[in-house]
Amino acid sequence: MKLRQTTNQAGTGRLRTIWAALTGNSFSISDGPGSVAALRIDSDAGVPLSANGMLRMSAVWGCVRLISETLATLPLSMYDSSGGSKKLASQHPLHSILHDVPNSDTTAAVFWESMVAAMLLRGAGRAEKLMIGNRLVGLDFLDPERLTPHRSQGRVVREWAYISDTGVRRIIPAEKVWTIPGFSLDGKNGVSVIRYGASVFGQAAAAEKVASRAFRNGALQHLYYVVKDFLTGKQRQEFRDNVLGLIETGQTPLLEGGIDVKALSISPKDIQLLESRSWSVEEICRWFRVPPWMVGHTEKSTSWGSGIEQQMIAFLVFTLAPWIRRIEQAISKDLLTPAERLRYYPKYAVEGLLRADSAARAAFYGVMVDKGILTRDEVRELEDREPMGGNAAVLTVQSAMTTLDAIGVQDSGGAARDALRDLLGLPADPGKT
Repeated sequence: MKLRQTTNQAGTGRLRTIWAALTGNSFSISDGPGSVAALRIDSDAGVPLSANGMLRMSAVWGCVRLISETLATLPLSMYDSSGGSKKLASQHPLHSILHDVPNSDTTAAVFWESMVAAMLLRGAGRAEKLMIGNRLVGLDFLDPERLTPHRSQGRVVREWAYISDTGVRRIIPAEKVWTIPGFSLDGKNGVSVIRYGASVFGQAAAAEKVASRAFRNGALQHLYYVVKDFLTGKQRQEFRDNVLGLIETGQTPLLEGGIDVKALSISPKDIQLLESRSWSVEEICRWFRVPPWMVGHTEKSTSWGSGIEQQMIAFLVFTLAPWIRRIEQAISKDLLTPAERLRYYPKYAVEGLLRADSAARAAFYGVMVDKGILTRDEVRELEDREPMGGNAAVLTVQSAMTTLDAIGVQDSGGAARDALRDLLGLPADPGKT
């Protein structure tokens, strides 16, 4: 695997030699768009890879969109844990930034789509902290294609250079750049799936190119034509040109003079090509930890569960939960003060992903309310309904269940009422015998 990173620096030959001696890989340095470090990797299959290039593969596009859009549409809110109870902290300034509008140009859904996509492909998502004095008032996503770190001699990033949409280059202090790392090997920096999965992604991209050429050249259309009489070389060429010309333009050729068309079975070579593309989809899904059926690959049975509810739970636990935890902890660590962390915390609402059919939800809610685990208002909140207040916010239990030795024994409430009547000199309850 060869790494190419484009930036405008001196001494490229010496750096290239040192890097090759240390790692066995090579990279080249040249001017990129706006002199920004643009990652480009040469895979073993000979196909150069980049984030944008990988997204042209349907399996990568499906995996990245599935995870980023799912997380972006889950409600992310701030909660207040003071007083021993959990309640929504909608008054906290960070709540509206995370939940509704991170900045004047972007909605929260679009912002989190971009952040998660960068984490998936680049290993980290970065945003600029928009400040008024010491107060955080917004977050602005930073496109990794336009972002370059400036490091001190101790290899610590002291500032970032960023190229805006208009081509203006500006410097952002490191303390104003918020970073959410993805999967990490050193505990600090997220690893790039493009770099580590270059072999698999390169093979998939190469297979796509071969398939495109095959379809373009008609390699998968194994047809032959039977002509009663022998044709001259000129007639044969004219026939071939006419038929191919009509097929390429989407028209149906008209065959005259007893010409018959027959089809050959697909060749073993073409079967291997199709199997290779199918294998690439499964391999790509492994890199993103996505069940293949969720990106439209349904050739084989899934081992993620037998029902849609079990499969959604598996997707939440094994795919989304690590990303959710990373984001929640990064918010607490970097966007809250130490004093605020003692009281406030961010949390994703994932209940919507676990919704089954109406009958199953009704049975589940009934048990939770009867056991005194959920109130009726909490159930209404899970169903996105307004709370009723009053007794609907009180935990209740079914009182019909009791021990066998208590059957026929007067309840404590009735005994208390009888004792109070005796104390006040009132007659016994006329409703009792």
